[in-house]
Amino acid sequence: MNARSLANQYRQTDVSSAALDANPHRLIALMLAGARERARLAVACLQRGDLPRKSQAISDASAIIGGLNGALNLEAGGEIAGGLQSLYDYAQRRLLAANLENDAAPLLEVDDLLGDIESAWLAISPPEAA
Repeated sequence: MNARSLANQYRQTDVSSAALDANPHRLIALMLAGARERARLAVACLQRGDLPRKSQAISDASAIIGGLNGALNLEAGGEIAGGLQSLYDYAQRRLLAANLENDAAPLLEVDDLLGDIESAWLAISPPEAA
């Protein structure tokens, strides 16, 4: 194993541990951060010309956004949940465009969009349990 593989394995273990210990609010925050990270990774891969890795990063971001969309409770969340569903659907379409066209602009747009959602989500963080 090379150093990069070991670093990636450690990072995955760290992320998995954080997810296992997370409350539902924190889990959504981790998912938003993860999707944004994958979008930025796809941009970096495009810049390097690493198209297979770009496609994988976009696929990962899309899967995370699909999970976020699936976690929405449209009955309890009302208009806000409906708005988030529309935003997640839009983000999915932009990821597809980025992948098909090898274009960084939609990836940056998705990162910004998810960043806005992430900021709002973190602003409503429930108090930590004692």
